[in-house]
Amino acid sequence: MFSNPDTIISQAGITPGAVVLDVGAGVGAYSFACAKRIGTNGRVYALDVQKDLLVRLANDAQKLHLNNVEVLWGDVERLNGTKMAKHSVDVVILANILFQLRDKETALKEIARILKPGGRVVVVDWTSSFGGLGPKPEDVMTLSQTETLFVKHQFHRQSSINAGSHHYGIIFSI
Repeated sequence: MFSNPDTIISQAGITPGAVVLDVGAGVGAYSFACAKRIGTNGRVYALDVQKDLLVRLANDAQKLHLNNVEVLWGDVERLNGTKMAKHSVDVVILANILFQLRDKETALKEIARILKPGGRVVVVDWTSSFGGLGPKPEDVMTLSQTETLFVKHQFHRQSSINAGSHHYGIIFSI
């Protein structure tokens, strides 16, 4: 089974009214799962570097009547690149994106900057390359590498989540 955004978000402890940043939102699968969970008093910011994906995501959110989704063109690999205020986000979603980040150090500094005290990061990523189905073998971030990286940046491992047979899921807090 591949990762299922609705199943993963249901395990992440995201509550109604939360402010969520979905980094590398793509076509919005995780953004939409979060939007349904947080209700009308919450807000999902769908961040991506690709404007065309954000246009599609915004149109799809409108069709689905998810008025709590806002698209952001930005870059988590730059300080202040998310355009989010300091301590303004309850939960950051990093789903199938960590392996793509070239400047993971800056990305984690930016995430730490925007998270509220006690805020969480939900990481879902590939466990392997699976013959070209996932990332290139040299780009895979193992669970151990991910834990080491986050701990280095003062995050604390909170729990694991079931992310399917080809992915791992882990929640960190700050």
